[in-house]
Amino acid sequence: MLFTLFTLVIALIAGCGTSSSSSQSVSSPATSQNADNNSSSSGTDSKDIEKLKISFVPSKDPDEIITATDPLKELLKNQLATEGFNVGEISIDVGTTYEAVGEALTAGTTDIGFVPGGTYALYDDGADVILTATRAGLSNDSELAKDWNDNKPTEPTSDQATYYRSLFIAGPSAKGQALAEKVNKGENLTWEELNDANWAVMSTSSSAGYIYPTLWLQENFNKSITDLAHVVTSDSYGSSFARLAAEQVDVIVAFADARRDYNEQWTKEFNRSGSIWDETNVIAVTQGIYNDTISVSKNSSIMNDDLKTALQNAFISIAQTEEGKKVIAVYSHEGYKEAQSSDYDSERKAQEIIREMKN
Repeated sequence: MLFTLFTLVIALIAGCGTSSSSSQSVSSPATSQNADNNSSSSGTDSKDIEKLKISFVPSKDPDEIITATDPLKELLKNQLATEGFNVGEISIDVGTTYEAVGEALTAGTTDIGFVPGGTYALYDDGADVILTATRAGLSNDSELAKDWNDNKPTEPTSDQATYYRSLFIAGPSAKGQALAEKVNKGENLTWEELNDANWAVMSTSSSAGYIYPTLWLQENFNKSITDLAHVVTSDSYGSSFARLAAEQVDVIVAFADARRDYNEQWTKEFNRSGSIWDETNVIAVTQGIYNDTISVSKNSSIMNDDLKTALQNAFISIAQTEEGKKVIAVYSHEGYKEAQSSDYDSERKAQEIIREMKN
């Protein structure tokens, strides 16, 4: 279910690169990609692939993603074999930014990218979406921030959802508590109050960590994240929560079930005495965000329609196995359904809106 067309992308392109934990750089030269895959190309009938490269966006700690997704190499290799493709090697890396993965897809230096809808729409000249993730619905889905605070903690449900929301989460700092207190009294926040706070946001093509929060600010105050006086950009949601726990920032923006993901770290690693549910509150809620994508490079030397179909079937099948569910849980994915480009038309319209805002 895709909500309003007023969704939003800031196309501030960052440089390519990957984390030091990656097994292969997403910014490696295109000539390396061609050399790696010289046994198969989109113009042949060969189903022997020397190397298949997968890149993930850094929505969590890169080391955590690399560790959690390592079993995917063998799972995907085996599943593609049932589709008639023999893959010699599968490599997995994590881009230093969301844009780095988008640029790698465009350059053909990675074959498959796990990217948000906003990132896909920004780089759709060089990427094709093949799958949309489904995830567990949540016990809260209100557009009112107070409802999320009155009904803590947020729990998963058995329903599968095709969208999620982004939350503005206020932390335990004095300013964060003051903002939350006002919201919980049913009062509206002012731009001056928000602008006085310290914020942590994500990369500019992150749907939950930048795009939709910017849309919310635009709709409510005719402002953007770029208008906020005190903003830092985090390299992962874990970094944002660490800053929130340390009271270095007052507000972060994150996907709706992020506090569930960092519940244990809040006390064990971030050294807070109270639980994340007691010490944080929601102060704003965005519209629905169409789920993450699995996208493939239009410029990969191995990508063709047969391989795209095989990948769709393979990932759908993997998500139905117990081991596969553990792998994709790192992104809160629970399954996949076939996707088409038009599913993300609202993301494209959002880019037009933001370009108009910048002019």
